[in-house]
Amino acid sequence: MESTDDVAEGKILLAEYDRLKEEQKTRIGFRDNLLYFTLAAATAVVAITAQSGQPGLLLSIPAICLILGWTYLVNDEKISAIGCYVCDRLGPRLEELTATQGTVFGWEIYHRNVAGRTTRKRLQTAVDLFTYMVLPMVCTTAFWCSPVVQPLLLLASLGQTLALAVLGWQFLCRRERQH
Repeated sequence: MESTDDVAEGKILLAEYDRLKEEQKTRIGFRDNLLYFTLAAATAVVAITAQSGQPGLLLSIPAICLILGWTYLVNDEKISAIGCYVCDRLGPRLEELTATQGTVFGWEIYHRNVAGRTTRKRLQTAVDLFTYMVLPMVCTTAFWCSPVVQPLLLLASLGQTLALAVLGWQFLCRRERQH
């Protein structure tokens, strides 16, 4: 028989679940919009560079991609952490309180086991790497090939290249850690 304390704790856990799912939904929308915003910003910079004839402007694309790519990665990590917390902590605690047979919050596990998920995750990683690594490196290479490479901007571009390599490595490590 459930005690009043168990019912109260169950309500608190369900309220926590609702708030976490709301945060997760908000983060998913924000993360997905970062991808579109990054591509729009890069397109705008390329257009301005082409019109102005100043190849140094291309170096703003790696900076944009680094900032937005890191933000994308952090949000993605939080989205996954919420799902893991629901599966590993909230679900089992509610199962215990309610003596439920089977998994509470089954969707959190079910959607990870659907056919084609591994392929979709790999394709998403490829899109992420293209957007946040390949695209800025193409712009950096275009800058390097321009006739007006200034030493200070060259040094800045080398620092950006190193930072992009770290970001790319983080995307790859993140893919390996996902459930």
